[in-house]
Amino acid sequence: MSYNNCLKKNKINKKSIAIIVAILSIVGVILSVIIVIPTINTNPTSITITAGGNTNSAAATTTTTTTTAEQEKSIVPLDQIVSGGPPPDGIPSIDNPKFISVQEASKFLEDSELVLGLNINGDIRAYPLQILVWHEIVNDEVGSNPIAVSYCPLCFTNQVFNRTIDGQEVVEFGTSGKLYNSNLVMYDRTSKSLWSQAMAEGIVGKYAGTKLERVPFDVAYWKEWKQLYPDSKILSRDTGSNRPYGVDPYGDYYTNSDVLFPVSNKDNRLGLKEIVVGFENKGQYKAYKLQEIENKKVINDQVNGKPIALFSLHPFMVRAYDRIVEYGELTLQFEYDADNNRIIDKQTGSEWNFEGMAINGQMKGKQLTRLPYDEGFWFEWIAFHPKTELYPG
Repeated sequence: MSYNNCLKKNKINKKSIAIIVAILSIVGVILSVIIVIPTINTNPTSITITAGGNTNSAAATTTTTTTTAEQEKSIVPLDQIVSGGPPPDGIPSIDNPKFISVQEASKFLEDSELVLGLNINGDIRAYPLQILVWHEIVNDEVGSNPIAVSYCPLCFTNQVFNRTIDGQEVVEFGTSGKLYNSNLVMYDRTSKSLWSQAMAEGIVGKYAGTKLERVPFDVAYWKEWKQLYPDSKILSRDTGSNRPYGVDPYGDYYTNSDVLFPVSNKDNRLGLKEIVVGFENKGQYKAYKLQEIENKKVINDQVNGKPIALFSLHPFMVRAYDRIVEYGELTLQFEYDADNNRIIDKQTGSEWNFEGMAINGQMKGKQLTRLPYDEGFWFEWIAFHPKTELYPG
């Protein structure tokens, strides 16, 4: 079952509740603006961030920083960075995440709900989207690596970044309250630079033009995730914020035709909210329909000369690997053995698991290099990559 269809089924049952919660959320934002009195400069060429009255520990003290246009640099049109409604940190990031067991999480997670999963150096964690939808950013440390888990509900874009900038400074991210091409704009609490989630790059301020390192991740149904990783750590609802977790304030937005904020490019090759997986290599862009990857199970392709393989052995879950092994001497072709539900390579007949490791045959013990990618709605991908190629061509 596609995620869009699953959403329709789940949202019908919760639609009435979602409408009420959405209204309460809007009232809450208005009250927070009145009570907190954040300073928001509507001129996109400057950003003023006042952090105070926030439930986050990182924003417990009041800090006001104003950056003028003369002090800023930017790599995108400033007039296209728009307010999303809430003030900076009005959607509170989770900065001291707590985790629980799979057994405990199963008390509130349904099998059809989605989680974002990570496996870094054997440290396996999952972040339920029912929590992320209310926070959008989790500053965490996984496998001894400082990372930021991010989710933009408007674009259905999940992404994970290393929080180490230029291999040196570790920053903490918050929500800026702004959007670029209807996509989440983060800010770092050190320099107050603005960062585009979709671009994985600083767009305004000190770090404009600085790239973030993407970290490979999974988006999976809870049913499959808990079976695959029964010992993983699951983000707790104990976030320090009072939110109605389990109710999505966006209602049926994911399945209707609404795009609520401006985007700079449109393309009718796919439906606006078709979910795609996107890749970039040396200036070339390519997108793959999630549904097609799920149907084929295995896709061999290349992006601007880089050979990639896409595996999908479980609903919604897609993993991308570099097809080159043996120090660049061998480029493998993979195929799906439907009779035995396994992946084999055509050159040696070796069997490979979903983790990208050969478990039987001549290549046993060899490990493929996993590749990061972008995943989200088609309208978001095409807004940022207007010249993208669409698989199969």
